[in-house]
Amino acid sequence: MVPKSWIGFGLAGRGALLASLALLPYLSAQEIITPTEGPVRLLPSDAAILESPENRKDLPCTVTPDKPVLGFDLKYHVNFEVTVALKELVGSENQLTMVFRVTPESHSDGTYFSQHFQVPAIDRDEGGPVYLNGSFNVGEGKYHVDWLMRDRAERMCSFHWDSEASLPPKDKQMTLEIPSGAVQALDPEVFKQEPPIQREPKPAPLNVKVMMNFAPQDANGSALQPLDTRALLSMLRSIAREPRIAKFSVVAYNMQQQKVIYRQDEASQIDFPALGQAVKALRLGTVDLKHLVQKHSDTDFLTQLMTSEIKDPKDSLDALIFAGPKVMLDDGVSPETLKQFSDVKYPVFYMNYNANPQLNPWRDAIGSAVRVLKGAEFTISRPRDLFFAWTEIMGRIVKSKVGRAATAEATRH
Repeated sequence: MVPKSWIGFGLAGRGALLASLALLPYLSAQEIITPTEGPVRLLPSDAAILESPENRKDLPCTVTPDKPVLGFDLKYHVNFEVTVALKELVGSENQLTMVFRVTPESHSDGTYFSQHFQVPAIDRDEGGPVYLNGSFNVGEGKYHVDWLMRDRAERMCSFHWDSEASLPPKDKQMTLEIPSGAVQALDPEVFKQEPPIQREPKPAPLNVKVMMNFAPQDANGSALQPLDTRALLSMLRSIAREPRIAKFSVVAYNMQQQKVIYRQDEASQIDFPALGQAVKALRLGTVDLKHLVQKHSDTDFLTQLMTSEIKDPKDSLDALIFAGPKVMLDDGVSPETLKQFSDVKYPVFYMNYNANPQLNPWRDAIGSAVRVLKGAEFTISRPRDLFFAWTEIMGRIVKSKVGRAATAEATRH
């Protein structure tokens, strides 16, 4: 089986050529090859080159693999970059085909990936390099990669390398989302729906509300970066996958736009595709004129949001979780407003996504509010932070639920 590989295409070039080649990631033909029976069948020439330990350079190229990096999705991502000089692609329209095999040390069978790129006609006076970037996911373990690329003239470039993904000793208790020795394609659809989870009926199932600020690390940024989006979604997926939680309420908002972009109340499963549509519709980098003329409109928005969501009469919550990047305001939520939440019985948490905590170590408006509510704040900078933070949060939620149930039982008697 040959899963889809997520491979981008970029270059340093000029004018119309730059514009045409920039479209290649969207025009390339991705394939999944499923053998009808037996092993994967390759072209004889491809199979021979993948088996040969020698590197071919008929089509001169350079392959630069990176070390596996653990993502917030708790999967190791293996990235590599391929560089080809434009002069090697001069001529009429061409096609570049990549085929590579990833073989775990613990298995004899490898996983095959393929990708096709349509290359437009290139003039002789064009110069500079073309960059192709590939990625795949692995679990812990050692892997060998056999890679090739060919054009329509059957010129070949091949490369072979070894890769190892290993958790440091202090993180060995982490449970990854991909088994050791497993190889997967990188899924380009970050908002895909979670598979159904078998929820635990006993003890009493939990009901949580998540208030997530979908915003870039830079409060004035004009776009959510892919890394930030994946980090925020990984936080939400950690919550969605918890079998002890039976009801989810999600309030997704954006501080830059000062509006709620999506909400879902007491659902048995978080609707990630619907959330994705709302996030993709965000127009960051633009500010409503009324927000410019209204002094402290951002503080007013956050105050109103907290007031309506924390004291929502229809809620019967076991926990409220704030999540997202820091919200730095000139004025935070007033102490008078926060006093009205003093009778809240459920625990409050803040999963603060801060990729560079050393650049911004100060407590933000949400952190200050959570502190007044006697909640707990967790800084999420690395994947391990997310794993250990969620483990502690769930422990506190369960402990609070049991304690409140015991108190209610004692009161009845």
